[in-house]
Amino acid sequence: MTAVNHFTHGPLTPVLAYLMSCLGSMLGLRLTAQAHASRGGARMRWLIGAAISIGGTGIWVMHFVAMMGFEVEGTQIKYDVPLTVASAAVAIVVVGTGLFLVSYGRGRALALLGGGLLTGLGVASMHYLGMYAMNMSAHVSYERTIVAASVGIAVVAATVALWFTLRVRKPVWITGAAMVMGVAVSGMHYTGMYSMHVTVDAEPGVVTGADALDFLVPLMTVISLITLTMLLMVILAPSAEELHEDAELVARLELRRRTAQQQPLAYPAPPAAARTRRQQQQMMRAPRR
Repeated sequence: MTAVNHFTHGPLTPVLAYLMSCLGSMLGLRLTAQAHASRGGARMRWLIGAAISIGGTGIWVMHFVAMMGFEVEGTQIKYDVPLTVASAAVAIVVVGTGLFLVSYGRGRALALLGGGLLTGLGVASMHYLGMYAMNMSAHVSYERTIVAASVGIAVVAATVALWFTLRVRKPVWITGAAMVMGVAVSGMHYTGMYSMHVTVDAEPGVVTGADALDFLVPLMTVISLITLTMLLMVILAPSAEELHEDAELVARLELRRRTAQQQPLAYPAPPAAARTRRQQQQMMRAPRR
């Protein structure tokens, strides 16, 4: 059996991967909280941002950083660029689909379970598509039982993550939920990696593709810019409490306006002296019998 090392750089890659997963999950939960306090197009934009944060940073970047510590003795590892990019798109799309299902499904159990199943299967597909994107001069096989376990972890983790997006609002709880999500995503990744068995070819051939470091610098630059932009959007956006207060103020003003339109105009009563003179004049004009 070929020697496979998942921790070439020691604890650096798993710790860094976990931190990236927590960061993406934390920002995504903050964006979903902002989405639930918004309406119309603004709500849709916040959910798209959350899908990029959780699917892109929290899941796909975590997978890529963890793969930096993966090494197979006796062969070089390179990556198929189109497949790697496709795996990132899959992660963002499936997470976004799950978020939209749960958000517009108003938290119903069927929407939550359906969104969790769809998102979990999509995340597992992203993981194995990313592993399939690895090119090496070796034969790769997977142990089905462990693969099934990793898919189960992905579905449970996705369902719990979607539940968090519906319930978590306060920063303290968002931080705790993000840490739990980071554990789940990392656990799914390393469970899936443990299912891999690699046998190096007797006569290694030419390995095509791009080196991992060719992805790292542009990837981290783009992700950092996107993350910074969305953090600034969250910081500058009004909080849920402020949006709620604005909505209550608008509702009170609208109610006052409608009440003023429905109320009949009240004319002031004439003074007492004017009423007395008017009554005397009417009595003088009245015909005597």
